[in-house]
Amino acid sequence: MAEENESMEMISFGIVASAGQARSLAMEAIKTAREGDVAAARKLLEESQQAALGAHDEQTKLLAREAGGDHVPVDVLLVHSQDHLMTSMLCQDLAEEMINLYEKLQAVSA
Repeated sequence: MAEENESMEMISFGIVASAGQARSLAMEAIKTAREGDVAAARKLLEESQQAALGAHDEQTKLLAREAGGDHVPVDVLLVHSQDHLMTSMLCQDLAEEMINLYEKLQAVSA
């Protein structure tokens, strides 16, 4: 039981770390687009999406485990990690829209 709890803690921390990196890169992408470098912003957003893959992989493993009949214990740390993942995904979606808007603004200003 202690090993399972430790494993769940590590999974949760891994999700938080990957999702946090993804969110930070998405926010950096927005700032970069605002400063006028849309190409670099798109690259940062791609990096953000790559960083999120680790969190998605861990989440998928947990979902598959649960679907297979092996109940995944839900604690505050796991819920917290899921919050981080969802907010990073939302941040990526918004970053993409904002980069598109900054790109259009540049085209109109040119």
